[in-house]
Amino acid sequence: MNTHIINIGDELLIGQVINTNASWMALQLNLSGVNVSKTIVIADSEKEIENSILSSLKEADCILITGGLGPTKDDITKTTLAKLFSSPLIENKEVLENIKNIFSLRGFPLTSTNRKQALVPKDCKVINNPYGTAPGMCFEKDNKLIISMPGVPFEMQNMMTNYVIPLILSHYKPIAIIHKTLLTCGLGESFLSDLIEPFELSLPKYIKLAYLPSANFLRLRLSAKGENRDSIEKELNNQVNKLLPLIKDYFIGFDFDDPSLVLAEELKKRKQTISTAESCTGGNIAHRITINPGASQYYKGSVVSYSNQTKIQVLGVEKEFIETFGAVSREVAEKMAKNVREKLNTTYSIATTGIAGPSGGSEEKPVGDIWIAIACENGDVISKKFNFYSSRENFISRATNQALFMIINLLSTTEI
Repeated sequence: MNTHIINIGDELLIGQVINTNASWMALQLNLSGVNVSKTIVIADSEKEIENSILSSLKEADCILITGGLGPTKDDITKTTLAKLFSSPLIENKEVLENIKNIFSLRGFPLTSTNRKQALVPKDCKVINNPYGTAPGMCFEKDNKLIISMPGVPFEMQNMMTNYVIPLILSHYKPIAIIHKTLLTCGLGESFLSDLIEPFELSLPKYIKLAYLPSANFLRLRLSAKGENRDSIEKELNNQVNKLLPLIKDYFIGFDFDDPSLVLAEELKKRKQTISTAESCTGGNIAHRITINPGASQYYKGSVVSYSNQTKIQVLGVEKEFIETFGAVSREVAEKMAKNVREKLNTTYSIATTGIAGPSGGSEEKPVGDIWIAIACENGDVISKKFNFYSSRENFISRATNQALFMIINLLSTTEI
């Protein structure tokens, strides 16, 4: 079976609101064995809504719609559906009671405008909305499901979880859909593609490989679809085992969107700690580490030594080091890493110093140059120079990811 997702809202098209609904819905449907073949974003327009639904009915077995169910005049999804399916609007007692309860709990009077929320197409199945006044609606046409839900994410998610997905699974036979994602760093998309080309060309037809690049990271997603879950899962694992030796120098971990989670697991497993000294990354590495719950188990703190004065007075980097080698140098990066590790008494430390731009570079040290250093408890220091010439924001993201990769790579080659 094929499913289409239609998200309605001018605010989505003008970029005022990010369309998180489509990604969340697609993920939940995939996990349930429901294939999504198309997502569409359209305006709050009767013509667009009608055309999109009629077009999807030709291709899809199930159509999921979000948005346009509010009480104001710009919300026209319900009236458009009623017209499209020749189903007059009638007041639903259960929906009206739900609306009255919500307004009573909030201490607001029920207005005539909000009472209109209880009007639903006569021939639809009503989906209760305990968190809002707009009910969901389910239509059936030629054994196909057309389900409309509010655009408010938490209202839609409740309906999807408790009603929509169970309904779809009772109506259609799901397939097995399995994804395996491998996180890599240190090699660009085209280079990695060339490296694993023979592997990719030999994949079974029901397994697809996708390249998902982000700032200095590249995720490889293997996706398999089929009728027999055990069979395709076995073959997918077989292909992963073939791929791993090919990318061993760049591989970080499985199914993680954020390498800071990989680092967290490694440090907790080893009962080790880490600290950071950041100049050009401005505390972003610390942010990425501490955004994860439980970070206090392994992360002890940071010195954001953005100025040379802070490097000297707080971190204890000798003034002569900076005057002789420059703030953006191996020597200064390594000194920052050593000193913050000692000050905060951690097993490891990461230090960054570079030129984020767009100004401040020179012919000798251009914009984008950065030194990343890692200091270890045994006294060893690893440092490396990179150039991440790009926008300032992208530079910081790439530098942060590279620093995380370096420490993860170090831990993977160090015995516990």
